[in-house]
Amino acid sequence: MISILDWVGWVTSVIFLLTLISGIYAWIKGILPALIRLGNGLASRKIAIFAKGDQLRSLEDLLVGSKLFQKKNLIGISSESDFDQAERATLFLVVWQDWQDHLTDILNAKRVHTALVVYAPPGSIPPERMKDLDGKRNVIVVNFRGRLLNDIVTSLMTTGYQ
Repeated sequence: MISILDWVGWVTSVIFLLTLISGIYAWIKGILPALIRLGNGLASRKIAIFAKGDQLRSLEDLLVGSKLFQKKNLIGISSESDFDQAERATLFLVVWQDWQDHLTDILNAKRVHTALVVYAPPGSIPPERMKDLDGKRNVIVVNFRGRLLNDIVTSLMTTGYQ
């Protein structure tokens, strides 16, 4: 009886060690890269905020107030003359009401690995403009502020890596 329990103990130990090793391997291959990308995205990636007046200040306050983003990583684009500053950004956050007339210029300035998050009230984007947005990679339309932070964080994790 003792020798049977001894063998069961050895088999159980081997199964436990194999499970532990495979769990560590899966964590390193799956979760660790995502955490590293998230950390790099939050620490160093630039976000161009296309907004005017109070909307610009409000969105900057929202992002900095979340304690996920640093003020130095935010680039405010409040007029067409500031447009060239967006080249340094890897994520464009566009307030639809302020920049709807310049959407084509923004889409042309957006690189393939640059995310575009359009913040617009529900139903405010006409169907033909939605079609333009749908035809581009890494474009998100957000209708609610609560969803905005989530989509920005997700975009920073999944874009900007060539």
